[in-house]
Amino acid sequence: MPVARGVKTGVISAVFICMVSVAGYGAYNIYTGLDGSSTGTEPAATTSRDEPLSTKDVTGTAADFLAAWSSGDDAKAAKLTDSAGTAATALAEYRDKASITKVTATATPTDSTTDSTAAAGAAGTTVSFTVQATITYQNLAPKVWTYGSTLAVGRDTVGDPAVKWAPSVLEPDLKDGLSLVTGLATSPDLDLVDRHGKTMTAAQYPGLTDVFTDLRKRYANAKLGGTAGIETYVTDDGGNLVKTLYSVAPGKNAKLKTTLDAGIQAAAEKAVKKYGQSGVTALDTGDGSILAMAANPPGGTNYALSLQPPGSTFKIVTATALMLSPQHFTPQSKSQCVDGYAATGGKAYHNVTRDKLDATLAWDFSRSCNTGFIRLSKYLTPDSLTDVGKKYFGLVGDARPWYTGTGTTDGSIPGGTGDEMTSEMIGQGQVLMNTLNMASVAATVRDGAFHQPSILQDTGLIENRQHLGATPLPSAVRQNLMSMMHLTATDGTAAGLLTGVKSPYGAKTGSAEENENDLPTGWFTAYSGHVAAAAMVMEGDHGNKSAGPIVADVLRAS
Repeated sequence: MPVARGVKTGVISAVFICMVSVAGYGAYNIYTGLDGSSTGTEPAATTSRDEPLSTKDVTGTAADFLAAWSSGDDAKAAKLTDSAGTAATALAEYRDKASITKVTATATPTDSTTDSTAAAGAAGTTVSFTVQATITYQNLAPKVWTYGSTLAVGRDTVGDPAVKWAPSVLEPDLKDGLSLVTGLATSPDLDLVDRHGKTMTAAQYPGLTDVFTDLRKRYANAKLGGTAGIETYVTDDGGNLVKTLYSVAPGKNAKLKTTLDAGIQAAAEKAVKKYGQSGVTALDTGDGSILAMAANPPGGTNYALSLQPPGSTFKIVTATALMLSPQHFTPQSKSQCVDGYAATGGKAYHNVTRDKLDATLAWDFSRSCNTGFIRLSKYLTPDSLTDVGKKYFGLVGDARPWYTGTGTTDGSIPGGTGDEMTSEMIGQGQVLMNTLNMASVAATVRDGAFHQPSILQDTGLIENRQHLGATPLPSAVRQNLMSMMHLTATDGTAAGLLTGVKSPYGAKTGSAEENENDLPTGWFTAYSGHVAAAAMVMEGDHGNKSAGPIVADVLRAS
């Protein structure tokens, strides 16, 4: 030690002589630097935070971070970020809450291997990597969850390269306030099954994609049996599920029993594909169960539920009102079919069919003669159609929705006087229906009474659903309606369309003009055996040429 001290003294003496020789401030500064007593008048060399990063800075920093994380040294990994405290907490929670016992994080190979000292650029500061996270939850066998993520490299407060910390470094779906958790799923997965117990998926039946999404959302937490699986998922501050990321162990799926019939649904989806902007609904006439519902194109506007003027299919309701009027019209009652007829003070209407001076109500119905019906408007009141729709067909509108178990719309019959009344008599004006509504109208005729439609076998699951009672059709009225619909199918505008369907069967065609520059919307409703169906094709023109074949295919599949 004395020798070392002497060496230092000799050096200082030599420096002192040099200082005297050279003199001036600069020599003094050399002395103070050697002595360790610098005044700091000259700044120490540091790296500017604005200095561009080299490729080596970026890849090296990322590699060090990923290596530390993979080795389980979360403290070291955190120190390689620009927010060590926050990163340390997040890294610990990642392992803790998500039951992750091992991490292997590997940078994704890139085309460039150049160790450039030039600026990496904004895009060049990002590194993609793959994570293999081993999840060991309680006594379950370890599972490896593989996913990709990215990190960005910047400079810390002293200018050194560092990982720019963000929760998404751990997993892309994470952000401030969210946590990664492994645990019991909030509810069992839900299988949607048809009336025969067959599982149905949106992949198999794309026409039901929106309906299935809605059903899962509505009934995910219903007590339908099944056991929840173990999943890794993202939660918010309140512990609420944000997104499920990985299934660690499957549970036993719950089953939501729908009223759908997979075979009829397949036929419905195939049938609507032949026509753009079309929709169809099929019902069980005995209880109102929805057997099928399809629209084309799938995923767009649901034309099965789109409210439109129903055209002459609505004459089923109008004929009912006429038969229940004080005049008690029957299928044999006379009502001339003459093109261009106008009710007193009203506009003229036109027919597609030929004139027939001795036409009966049955002929007018089966040949879809508009003026044969409008000629009888003076026997109805402004509320006749509205009242009959509510009382016998359950067409109450928004006042008392059907609550079918999924999102459906309800038709409306506002009623009115003058041209509004006559237009509504032939399914135009402000009267609006969808294929569900008109399938229900045909089902009511077939069964004799309205049955509130449902897509669930257990209607007790449907929130807000109230039983909508309706008065059964008088027996004579029902028989008259069935005879006129059968005549339409055998010797009217629907002749030849329903070959091969079950008996009894009947139909009503329709078309509705909304814009004189567009083709009319084609409509068709019918029943066969225990199934009723209705279809609509936008700009389909005559219903027997567009909507009719759709309904026929559906009925033949039932």
